[in-house]
Parts: sequence; C-alpha cells; structure tokens
Amino acid sequence: MSAPLSDLRRVLLLTHTGREDAREVARAFCKALTAHGIVVRLVDSEAAQLAVDAGSYEPALEIVSADDRPSRDCEIAVVIGGDGTILRAAELTHGTTTPLLGVNLGHVGFLAEAESDDVESTIEAIVARRYTAEERLTIDVSVYQGKELLSSTFALNEASVEKAARERMLEVVVEIDGRPLSRWGCDGVVCATPTGSTAYNFSAGGPVVWPGVEALLMVPISAHALFARPMVVAPTSVLAVEVLARTEGAGVLWCDGRRTVDLPPGARIEVRRGASPVRLVRLHEAPFTDRLVAKFGLSVEGWRGAAERRRRGIEASDEGGQR
Repeated sequence: MSAPLSDLRRVLLLTHTGREDAREVARAFCKALTAHGIVVRLVDSEAAQLAVDAGSYEPALEIVSADDRPSRDCEIAVVIGGDGTILRAAELTHGTTTPLLGVNLGHVGFLAEAESDDVESTIEAIVARRYTAEERLTIDVSVYQGKELLSSTFALNEASVEKAARERMLEVVVEIDGRPLSRWGCDGVVCATPTGSTAYNFSAGGPVVWPGVEALLMVPISAHALFARPMVVAPTSVLAVEVLARTEGAGVLWCDGRRTVDLPPGARIEVRRGASPVRLVRLHEAPFTDRLVAKFGLSVEGWRGAAERRRRGIEASDEGGQR
C-alpha cells in the first residue's frame, strides 16, 4: 500500500542541464531517492532536458512549472551545478524555508556543500536526514526615481551598481543610515552580504567576512576619490547609492549577476537586510577557515598549530601531575 500523499517525502531537484555530467548526476539522484520512497520534483524545462520518464519511477516524478512555487512541501532542494545554479535555485525558493544543498560541478563552488564524487554519501545523508541548515543573510534592493519605486528585488551574494558604457564613468553619492558619506567617480559600487564576500566583493578588493558575522558590505570599484575604502556596517544599516542626475548615459543594477535593472540618471538604490534569509544545508561541521583553504587552494605549508597545541597539552598535563 502506498503512503498517503501528505506523508510522502519530497525533494526538489534543480540542475545545470547544459552539462552532461550534471544531467548524469541528476538522473542518479532521481533513481536513488525514489528507490527510498522519496518523491523527486523537477521543473518542467529541466525534466525535458534530462529526458526522464516521470511515470517509470516509483513513486513517480513530479513535474511542475518554475512559476508554480516548485519548492512547496519539499524538505530540501538539491542543486547540481556551480554557484550560478545555486543562485538560480535561491530565486526559485526565495521566501520559503526550503534549504538548498549544493552539489558542486563548477569551478570554485563556494556555496556548494558536496562535490560530484560525494554523490552516494550525499544521498545517504538526505535519506537519513543527516544534515543541518544554516541561515544566510540576504539583502532587499529597491530602485527609486524620485518618489516612484521602479523595481524591487533581493540578492544572496550582492547588488552591484555599475556603469552601462565602458567609456564613461559613473558619478555617484553614497549614503549610510540616511547620511551622505562620499561622492565617487567610479566603475561601480558593490553592496554585499557575508555570503557574497567571497564573490564579486572579493574580486573588487573587499574583505572576506565569516558567514557567522551579520553585516553589510560596501565596496567601490575603481573609484577616483581620496576616501574609497571597503566598508563593513551593521546589519541594521541602510545603504544607498544615488546616481547623479548629470551623469551621462545610464547605469545598471546587477543582483547576484543574474537580474538587471536599468538605472536612469538620478536613480536611487537602497539596500537593506533582507526579510527572507536563504537556508544552506551543511553535511559537515568543517570550520569556514578550512573551506577558504580548500576552495581557494591556499598554501598553509609550515603551519605548526596542531602540533604546538598537542605539545602544550602534554606539557600542561605533566605540570598538573607534578603539582
């Protein structure tokens, strides 16, 4: 007898279907999860590219539209690809509590938790619910022209205000907590989260911020100004970038490198802590330092910390015995 629909476990599977290796991994997830009685849900456009027969699985695969809240009733969303695929998944699940588990098939894959050779152990962890989820701060982004709200969106990594034409500089005034801070002629301004500190913010010369730190970051890009340093502010702060009205041409707002808004001269962009965080799945309790070392291939040759701690521990126990 099959389980009642309300009792069925569901997993949303999102895939970078432009890659054959990703498609193979996705089909392996479909086969393994359904074999454990878990319903796998696919977005219709991806299901077509995966060339799967929904009815040939037991339980059958669920095929839904990307516009039809695909993560509803799903305990987890498995994302197969790189950071770009995870950012797309964050769009589809934004405003829900469904956590994202990234399986990295990209290059750095900073947002991913598992690698492609960890597929079997990752499936086992999902089946056994052997994982935790941590909340990551997002930002809500609003674009105004005068009093008119032109656009509103969100970002997990960053919102960047950039010049639209290569030959022209962007003239902006930046503001923090309702007070003007500085005026820059620049290529752009990045407003990032701690999660995004290792993305565009990092490339622009901003600081790496540990995910456990709640903060907002503002980093100018190639600014012609005396005071143009990266800044880290409170998570309760409101950042604003005003494009000066006399700026020639227009600028453009990029959110997570995926969504764009054209910025006319005089536009005002406000960035504040997002109302809905994104939840990322963790399979291991590895320190963020280890993730930095692994993802960036950092050299730690010559480090003696562990040996020194062990040596001091032995010395301390000896001293304790002598007392």
